Amino acid sequence: MPLIPLLLRLGWCVLGAVATLAGYLAMAVPITAAVHDPMVATLVVDGVVVLAVVGVRLVRPRWVAYGPGPRPMPQTPRFWAWVALAGAFVFLAGQTAALMLYGLLGSPQFDANVEHQRSSPAGLVVLVTLVLAPISEEVLFRGLLYPLLRRQAGVLMSAVVTALAFALVHGNLVQAAPAVLLALLLALVYERTRVLWPVVALHTVFNLAASIVAPSALQALATPLCSGLFLAVCALCLVGLYQRATVQSTSGSAENAPARQYDQAAVLVPESRPDQP
Repeated sequence: MPLIPLLLRLGWCVLGAVATLAGYLAMAVPITAAVHDPMVATLVVDGVVVLAVVGVRLVRPRWVAYGPGPRPMPQTPRFWAWVALAGAFVFLAGQTAALMLYGLLGSPQFDANVEHQRSSPAGLVVLVTLVLAPISEEVLFRGLLYPLLRRQAGVLMSAVVTALAFALVHGNLVQAAPAVLLALLLALVYERTRVLWPVVALHTVFNLAASIVAPSALQALATPLCSGLFLAVCALCLVGLYQRATVQSTSGSAENAPARQYDQAAVLVPESRPDQP
């Protein structure tokens, strides 16, 4: 690819990520300042984010529409098997890397987050962690930022920039490490499906696994050798998933495919085909 178009696409991605994060902070900072309980503030912020982004998708659906569209699911067999395999190694690689980083560097912000959860009602923590956080984060990052970037950039560039923005929102290195890998997986799933419910479900499963699996259960695996092996297998799985996620319904490369205009209804509702599950 010529250098100038590549730089222009990269600039579009960086600008889109900065604008999205700025909009998020513009909503989150005043709410956090006004609501003293961190968990309640998170609940309110998540709700506002969902309402704002859903409003954008309804009022300006062409902002998040791009093409060409994916082939019917039967034409990419074993896609969900690859998602499950990649998801398992995303979890192992991310969690072991997070444990190593925490052991080496510590993280006051991560410790504060854990303390806030422990001091909050269990029902509120479950609601935020397993319901509102997956919905709001997927609506913002896979429902707005990723498709906005994809209108001008390819799959790989859009996925990487979205993943870095997603990691930054978590506010500490310990959570950022698994967040990057998870975001890459979710971007590929969204690229293949073009709907939000699968990525919300996967995000919920990831959060549930992180809540259930105690750090002590993975501590023995949190070594450079094991974490490196997990990361290598994770990368191979993501490459295989990328190849299946970018199989398009029209000729041409998905990575460099130009944006195309879609019918407004198609942005919000997946195309109905008799051969889709």
